[in-house]
Amino acid sequence: MTVHGLPRGRLLGSLGAVALLSATTACGGGSLGGGEESGGEGDGGGGGTIRVGLVIPQAGVYTPLGEDMQQGWDLWLEQNDSRMGDYEVETVVADEGEGPDTGVPAIQRLLQEEQVDVVVGIVNSATALGAADQFTEAQKLLIVANAGAGAITGEATSPYVWRTSFTNAQVAAAMGQHLAEEGVGPVYVMAPDYAAGQEVVAGFTEAYEAGGGTVAGQALTPFGTTQDYQPFLSGIRESGAAATFVFYSGAEAVSFVQQYDSFGLKADIPLYGSGFLTEGSVLEAQGPSAVGVQTTLHYSTEIDNEVNTDFVEAYEAAYDEPPTVFGMTTYDTANVLADALAEAGGLSGEELSAALEGLGEIEDSPRGPWSFNGQTPEQSIYLREVTDEGGTLVNSVVTDLGTFPQPGS
Repeated sequence: MTVHGLPRGRLLGSLGAVALLSATTACGGGSLGGGEESGGEGDGGGGGTIRVGLVIPQAGVYTPLGEDMQQGWDLWLEQNDSRMGDYEVETVVADEGEGPDTGVPAIQRLLQEEQVDVVVGIVNSATALGAADQFTEAQKLLIVANAGAGAITGEATSPYVWRTSFTNAQVAAAMGQHLAEEGVGPVYVMAPDYAAGQEVVAGFTEAYEAGGGTVAGQALTPFGTTQDYQPFLSGIRESGAAATFVFYSGAEAVSFVQQYDSFGLKADIPLYGSGFLTEGSVLEAQGPSAVGVQTTLHYSTEIDNEVNTDFVEAYEAAYDEPPTVFGMTTYDTANVLADALAEAGGLSGEELSAALEGLGEIEDSPRGPWSFNGQTPEQSIYLREVTDEGGTLVNSVVTDLGTFPQPGS
């Protein structure tokens, strides 16, 4: 899908929308055709209006992720005059909240009451897994733009559920393989004790041990309630570990990185992590404690390709802040959906799924080229290191570690 033009000034997105607000996405190009019915007929691209449900957190702990995802979606539409091929795009925003208790009913309303044609978004894996049967029953397409549970495109897969983001184990396995190749020595592994943390630990450990590495110890910390990591940090020091690998995000990532430094471990036992450890607003909050921390992820603002350079420039012009992986992936989701619409004969789940299956390599992505493998990305995973660039902390790209599928695919 060719991107036409760049945004001019700050976008007027619908970040303040309440749950399930039906509105055209605010873009600089006028309003959408109000009298057209959803869907269209004919050859690839169809015509008329496509109603897209954008499911993002608008309240609760994941709200910043939802804002980033909204901005990525709005930016793509701004650049493309609110159109995907011959379709005008009408966005219906639904509040996922913090999990399936709010997210699953919101999706049900999108499908049954709002009669959307496609749903995109979703941060929480439990929301995606809890809603999957609804898409199978409705025979409509879901494109997950964040949630990383392997089961979404693994044992719980549906032909109507696709993902443009990552899997928890995929990102961690890349670091496990890399550290094994580097021969860093025994590694201590930590993560919060919930599904994503457990998948990360398993993905890293399997890859690291398969490469000949040994695990010095492991700890799963109480999720969302751990404020003092000192007892766990003492365990790292006493384990004889030569390095530490962790998965934390949000406030937990800030606390852990700062305490790891203040406890005196940073200088002696290098800290590695899944990329969310230093992604987005947490990096500024972590401050100097984050400098030198290395992580793996499928995106960085510092990836050196023309598409990413243009994307970062446009995003910063629109929002006065750099993009995060959450904004990038939702931007990519819009791009992929547009490509599928150009190939599909209509808006049914079968037609769009078949079109996604036939897309081949996605060449115009800020993350670099990638392709679907088992309805989820097979993509480059980058080794990143936090550096101070003139007073601004960034996740500099050390190297492209290669292309990784979903483990087990």
